[in-house]
Amino acid sequence: MAVSVLIVEDDRNIAQLLQMYLEKEGYAVTSAEDGNQGLAKFQAIKPDLVLLDVMMPGMDGWAVCKAIRAESQVPIIMLTAKSQTDDKVQGLRTGADDYVTKPFEMKEVLARIEAVLRRSGSISTEKKARRLVFDKLIIDMDAFELTVDGKRVDTPPKEMELLFYLASSPNRVYTRNQLLDEVWGFDYFGDSRTVDVHVKRLREKLEGISESWTLKTVWGVGYKFEVLTQ
Repeated sequence: MAVSVLIVEDDRNIAQLLQMYLEKEGYAVTSAEDGNQGLAKFQAIKPDLVLLDVMMPGMDGWAVCKAIRAESQVPIIMLTAKSQTDDKVQGLRTGADDYVTKPFEMKEVLARIEAVLRRSGSISTEKKARRLVFDKLIIDMDAFELTVDGKRVDTPPKEMELLFYLASSPNRVYTRNQLLDEVWGFDYFGDSRTVDVHVKRLREKLEGISESWTLKTVWGVGYKFEVLTQ
């Protein structure tokens, strides 16, 4: 069963972005636009985790957090534009498990969600495989290391992420726009040729290493990590 997350955030753009990314990661997401609605939805669905904005009209995040804590120990991560130490301390004293300051990177939010869920021990979180092994190739995203033919190869983060994403679904073809969305993020507005440049650099590191796999161009469509034999 999917892990359920309740987002309580009055900024619709932020709420939609969070929901989009979390659903992409397999979470079941419900959103609320203010504190009163958020508390009502919490009591109705009993989510596994709450992402809670602080500054909201009416019932603010502190009040919602206190109300939730009166009846549940569900993990709560506060989302706020305030970064002062006093605000963080107040959030933790109110009962929050973690605190993320806006503007934030979605990868940071996802990592904090995973960490809080693991610490809570209230649910079983099966972490996705972050280490892929092929003939003469190891892509280790936890260590952020690329090992080619037994040697560690220094690789920039975006190249690592692109290779890992392609290799996670062998033989599946992705368009450049799909790769931009998935690897660079929904808020990336750069040229799709960025993907071509990164693929070219990856090929310089990987070309001719193994006959079992290849980073292949599908003309007129995009790219795929093709596994020939295993």
